[in-house]
Amino acid sequence: MKHFYLLLFTIFTTTAFSQIPANYYDTANGLSGFALKTELRNITANGHTARTYDQLYDGNGVSGSQGYNDTHSDVATSSGNQYESDGTILDFYSENPSGTDPYNFTHGNNQCGNQSAEGDCYNREHLVPQSAYGSAYPMYSDIHQVIPTDGRVNNFRGSLPFGEANNDDWVSLNGSIRGSSAMVGYSGNVFEPIDEFKGDIARALLYFATRYENTVDGYTSFDMFNGTEDQVFYDWAIDVLLDWHYNVDPVDQRERDRNNAAYNFQGNANPFVDHPEYANMIWNPTPDTENPTDPTNLVASNPTDNSMDLIWTPSTDNIGVIGYDIYVGGSFNATTANTSYTVSGLNAETNYCFTVKAKDAAGNESGFSNQDCEMTTNNGSSGSGELFFSEYIEGSSNNKVLEIANFSGATVNLSNYTMKLSSNGNANWTATYSFPGGAQILNEDVYVVANGSSTLCTSEEDDQNNTITAFNGNDAIGLFKNDVLIDILGTLGDAADYAKDVTLVRKPNVAGPNTTYTPSEWSTFSQNNCDDLGSHTITLSVNDVTMTNFKFYPNPVSTSKLEFSINQSTSVQVYDILGKLVINKTISPNKNWLNISNLNKGIYLVKMTANNKTTVKKLIRN
Repeated sequence: MKHFYLLLFTIFTTTAFSQIPANYYDTANGLSGFALKTELRNITANGHTARTYDQLYDGNGVSGSQGYNDTHSDVATSSGNQYESDGTILDFYSENPSGTDPYNFTHGNNQCGNQSAEGDCYNREHLVPQSAYGSAYPMYSDIHQVIPTDGRVNNFRGSLPFGEANNDDWVSLNGSIRGSSAMVGYSGNVFEPIDEFKGDIARALLYFATRYENTVDGYTSFDMFNGTEDQVFYDWAIDVLLDWHYNVDPVDQRERDRNNAAYNFQGNANPFVDHPEYANMIWNPTPDTENPTDPTNLVASNPTDNSMDLIWTPSTDNIGVIGYDIYVGGSFNATTANTSYTVSGLNAETNYCFTVKAKDAAGNESGFSNQDCEMTTNNGSSGSGELFFSEYIEGSSNNKVLEIANFSGATVNLSNYTMKLSSNGNANWTATYSFPGGAQILNEDVYVVANGSSTLCTSEEDDQNNTITAFNGNDAIGLFKNDVLIDILGTLGDAADYAKDVTLVRKPNVAGPNTTYTPSEWSTFSQNNCDDLGSHTITLSVNDVTMTNFKFYPNPVSTSKLEFSINQSTSVQVYDILGKLVINKTISPNKNWLNISNLNKGIYLVKMTANNKTTVKKLIRN
């Protein structure tokens, strides 16, 4: 979003993938049971690039990755040497963790063909047998479950399930066993790797059951699978996998390094390596009866005529908080997943008292937070309280752009808003655009949606969408809230040109939407003109102009300098979330900045006073 009175600097950096992003699992927070498994499936499917079977060996053609060379090499980890650290292939079926390996393979050499004894060659072992899914991608070459192993041992394991064995009929040179099942619930033969790698294999199977949840019910040729998409495994199988995962061979640094390298290779990670607790939360959940702790340090600030900003210290929970309920005057108002919220729709010059409750996925609620009360202002705000179209560009070729503006007096979450297109005089809306998840517009900001091939002022774009921008000068476009039309360009059902090959900018005396297209509300400019894109101005009262002079930027701020947009001497106090005064300075238009290098990361309140007028705004320090 582009704020019309701020100078914004955007720096783009390119970093090679080497670490799984810190927010990779954010959408799984607060979930448990098979709902968590399904969300982990969505996470691991998103960004997963299917690699060819041959690329497993060397990563040829994969930028920044060498396949097995990166994921399955016997090398030192950040926690030190674990085995020989000689760069040979780390093979679960031949590694001897406590002594000399019976044999070693080097990457690129001795790939099978034929084998007649251990140590002859190595090949690619599908931990979930290939017979279950044939040569279907991406499971056929998924590096999380297709690993390099000795060809002879691979042959002896075949498609047997993994489990605890007794009465062994064959033992590999590193101690892996093939034999009859020692487990209640399964009487066939099983393959049992050595303890050192049981957890690695268990986590690979749990990953497979999660990543391929939508197809795994068809892989019934594998004796561990029960033909369902939820539990996936028979009871005996999930029991042994959870035991190996948690008790026999927990996650270590070597496996974390391998998981990062696998992410680099194919764009997804094994969640059970990064979050071992997920396995119990999915397959062995216990009822959650514990309430979250009460939210604390609730602060109401930055009042306007019709809104109030709230921030608070988050609650804790044994599983995880999924949201907060906002109460105004003791009555429920809204729910948010964040630890800040802007309450809108308030009356001017009215005292309001606010409280907050936390809740978790099981429906457990905390008690109320502390109560904080604050009075709204009475500055005669000229905004309508609703979003509206502020600019329309019907340019040449794909230069099609739409801009909406917010002068409601509060930050607006766009989850309830859509834009719809009606082509060529159609009496019905023919296409719908939904804003990206989490998208919002700050007060007095704009949001720009452009065609993906547009070349006009591309730095001002907030989103690209080719469907809603597939318009010509005779196509009606509507802005909707909760699927109710609130503003319109053109006339639904009318194919006459109303804005062909031109740029339209809403006039500054128009402060809100209109469900009837009114040409007099718009100024017309030449085709491909984007001079006004990324900003908008409406005519404000004297009081409004005075109050909007209390601005600072950038926000969030990661530098040591916080700059202010002021036209007179201003007293500035900065408070931490607990209400402690940490900065107290007076600045002037000639020296309109503060040194904030002593501020730690976190949320602060900035109080600005001039000419007996005061406003308080939230500052985020990164």
